[in-house]
Amino acid sequence: MPLHATRAEPSLPPVRLLVERRFPLEMNVTLPEIRALYDTGKAGRWNPHRDVDWSALAPESYPDAVRDAARRTWSRRVWTEATGLTETPALIVRFCMEVGREIDPKFYLTTRNTEEAWHVECYDRIAESFGGRLARPSAKAYEAVFNRHLHRRVMDAGQLLDAYVAAHAAFEDGLELELAKAWRAAATNPAVQSVLDHVIADKERHAAFGWLYLSAKAEGWSKDERETIAAELSDYVRDVVLKGYHCPWLAPEHAAAEAEADAITAEAGLGGAPRAAEEDALATFAGNARARLAELGVMVPLFETNRMRSF
Repeated sequence: MPLHATRAEPSLPPVRLLVERRFPLEMNVTLPEIRALYDTGKAGRWNPHRDVDWSALAPESYPDAVRDAARRTWSRRVWTEATGLTETPALIVRFCMEVGREIDPKFYLTTRNTEEAWHVECYDRIAESFGGRLARPSAKAYEAVFNRHLHRRVMDAGQLLDAYVAAHAAFEDGLELELAKAWRAAATNPAVQSVLDHVIADKERHAAFGWLYLSAKAEGWSKDERETIAAELSDYVRDVVLKGYHCPWLAPEHAAAEAEADAITAEAGLGGAPRAAEEDALATFAGNARARLAELGVMVPLFETNRMRSF
């Protein structure tokens, strides 16, 4: 084995792959609203080099403490957004391998992956401009929150695909959209505003995909499948959201440096939001998502934490 190669972590179970059955190959549009997301993504494509005035970032105009904070905030966003660079291709493969899945999500997800790459590029450029992207979190314990193995999970034949879409497309992408809106509302730097405007437009489609797909499939879910979906959503909130993946202030025991950086970044207008604004975004979104899921027959409980009110 080459020296640079790495083995899977021994604690991870083997992935059970689906057997490919390509025929009959169905190419007809069956989910027109999702196909429209694909067409809109193509028509609205943007270029991080051409469509953002990077000179307006002006990192030299900020004091050292602010530059250090912005560097950490945007580095963390690189860590989170880079998840899509492996997760979305795996999701495409899963849709392609599972018999009977529609063509429209497969097309749409190709544009989502490109947009995620643009987000990573922009976030990295901001971090580099403020002193250089940080390679990892300040606390070793925080790293585990980011190593989520989503590409393995979605490829596993034992994973209910609709439950995965509910947790990681409808709910997670929807939450990221609302948080990005909160960051944009507090941003005053023109370059950061421009980046977030593009990101929000993309994430609106990302979240819409998840909800549209769930709505299209809900009628055919069994009672056990609805319970599986609810359990997957609860696991996601417990194991990801409440461990500070999106909002470090939810996990100060291992993300204190990131939480402090976000507060400084927000105060400087560099693409953060005050804790109260993020808390409102999280609580409001969770309440709305719970109501939408209930309409689809999926009952998700309230989530309790001593870091904020129930949501």
